[in-house]
Amino acid sequence: MPSELKKLERRKKAQKHLDEISGREEHVLVVHYSCESFYDRPEGQTPRVTSIAARNYASGQTASFSIHKIAELKGVPFADIDSEYDKLEKDMLKEFYEFMDKHKSYDWVHWNMRDINYGFPALEHRCRVLKGKPVELDESRKFDLSRALVSIFGNKYIGHPRLVQLMEANHITARDLLDGPGEAAAFENKEFVKLHQSTLRKVDVLANILGRVIDGSIKTNATWRDKHGIHPKIILEFIAKHWALSLLASVVGIGSGIYSVFF
Repeated sequence: MPSELKKLERRKKAQKHLDEISGREEHVLVVHYSCESFYDRPEGQTPRVTSIAARNYASGQTASFSIHKIAELKGVPFADIDSEYDKLEKDMLKEFYEFMDKHKSYDWVHWNMRDINYGFPALEHRCRVLKGKPVELDESRKFDLSRALVSIFGNKYIGHPRLVQLMEANHITARDLLDGPGEAAAFENKEFVKLHQSTLRKVDVLANILGRVIDGSIKTNATWRDKHGIHPKIILEFIAKHWALSLLASVVGIGSGIYSVFF
């Protein structure tokens, strides 16, 4: 069973980072991207990226990068996107990383963008595969809102899929938003504009959720004890961890026993 002290430490760390973010809203970006399915890939290739969006939390201004926009700028007909995909994706990622390089000191809030399947590492890998040069963002500048919510409210704070359930609990509209399978289907059908709209909608939703977490209005299934990180086991774990208190507790226990025998 997980240590309650460890969970309390994670909660404090997540809350501290959240407090820092709320104090510098102008320097916070909410980021999300869409790609082809990262399941059913027997040869192990990383999925192609179709669009990326980065929204300034304070102003709401959103920088977006997409295959269809690059194709339009390059004069590539829609019917030829498939044959030019590598070049278009490389140019899109180049544009995105130029933006990131200018905003490396910002906090980048994301939802589960953690690994080579889906996340910052996946974007970096795609860029390298296409012979581009990604910008590596310092880990301290990344804030995984999904993990932070688990740390702050406990892993039962909402049902699965968490983002969808959280939207429903807080009456956030799902207009234009596609789930994972929906994005994969849109990619197969070459619905790049639809994918881009979904990406833009997701950064809007994540910014909405972030704002509610910061101002304390977010609705979850978490109990009062979950929200405040209070559990009786914390006291026992704290005493066990600090031998002096443990010894004192033992002495008090022995003393109480002697008193009960003789008095």
